[in-house]
Amino acid sequence: MKKKSIKDIDLKGKTVFVRVDFNVPIKDGKIEDDTRIRGALPTIKYAIEQGAKVVLASHLGRPLKDKKKAEEKGTPYDSAKYTLRPVAERLSELLESEVGFEGADIASQIATLAPGGILMRENLRFHPGEEKNDAEFAKHLAEGIDVYVNDAFGTAHRAHASTEGITHHVDTCVAGLLMEKELEFLGKALNNPERPFVAILGGAKVSDKIPVIESLIKRKVDKLLIGGAMAYTFFKAQGYTVGKSLVEDEMMPKALEIEAQAKAAGVELLLPTDHQVVDSYDPLNSRKAIQIEFTNAGLVGLDIGPDTAATFAKALEGSKTIVWNGPMGMFEEKPFDEGTIAIANAVAEATDNGATSIVGGGDSVAAVNQAGLADRISHISTGGGATLEFLAGDTLPGVAALEDK
Repeated sequence: MKKKSIKDIDLKGKTVFVRVDFNVPIKDGKIEDDTRIRGALPTIKYAIEQGAKVVLASHLGRPLKDKKKAEEKGTPYDSAKYTLRPVAERLSELLESEVGFEGADIASQIATLAPGGILMRENLRFHPGEEKNDAEFAKHLAEGIDVYVNDAFGTAHRAHASTEGITHHVDTCVAGLLMEKELEFLGKALNNPERPFVAILGGAKVSDKIPVIESLIKRKVDKLLIGGAMAYTFFKAQGYTVGKSLVEDEMMPKALEIEAQAKAAGVELLLPTDHQVVDSYDPLNSRKAIQIEFTNAGLVGLDIGPDTAATFAKALEGSKTIVWNGPMGMFEEKPFDEGTIAIANAVAEATDNGATSIVGGGDSVAAVNQAGLADRISHISTGGGATLEFLAGDTLPGVAALEDK
């Protein structure tokens, strides 16, 4: 289902509300990573070049939830760490043009905005109505707005006032350029992938990935590679000992069911053949690689082993479409990032050889960036949960609310 984009409509002189995803890490008022801000630049620049008046809106963190927690614990709460003002300042630098910021009278600020001007609203989540998709708050966001643009794919799986509610009060609702790119790459992978099509899924929990796994099997992905701690649930279900590795015991029947589904559909399901483990009693000095069976009950699996990395890399050879979501091990702790980095290199290599690659999810994207491979990946998805829900075939409220082509 193709959606109208910002390029399909006339923006001259129009007041355009752009929902962006500026949920960036900020420490002591300084932005630590501006990737998401840079990701929105093409849409913002296009809108101002077309003579639009641009109103930007985003969330940042969970201010109200944190305030409630602080009140319950009797600890101090600092609302200043949730302001988007540092983001407006960084955006001004990147655009080399002043970005206004929401003051006491937002309505008159919007009304007096000049063509080519930019105004950023304060953190949407300071308002309880945002996450509740409150109709009155959605109406308030739509005041003085001619065109609504959603460029925040990462929030498209949530029906909030700024992603879904507002669209009931604005006549023209379209996708931004980043959103359009996400829908194009993910839509093709889901509905019309070039084959062989290989999916790599990692992470700690099988339960988080079940809808995606089942959707990929149903759509007959050619190979499904499963790594990360979730592999231990599959191994234990098969009767292997897995020491003290993370397992979701209640998901073991589901793991066996998934293996049966894959077999019936002719999908090649690959699990790790070896692991990097440590002894839970001496984790700092006991790292080693072992085969599938854990001979020592005190061992904990924390990454795929070198044989698995080589097997998974070989499985990617000759592929035409690759989707990767989730780390292969405890990526945040060196040296247990090695398996994930090895997969990042293998995906980049396959892309160099003609595959279309899509990488999504925080740790997978971090691995690609850490290894300096971002420019060798076809598409780095900005959505975590949204990417997973899209690949599971679910309707995303923020996408459904936009006009069809």
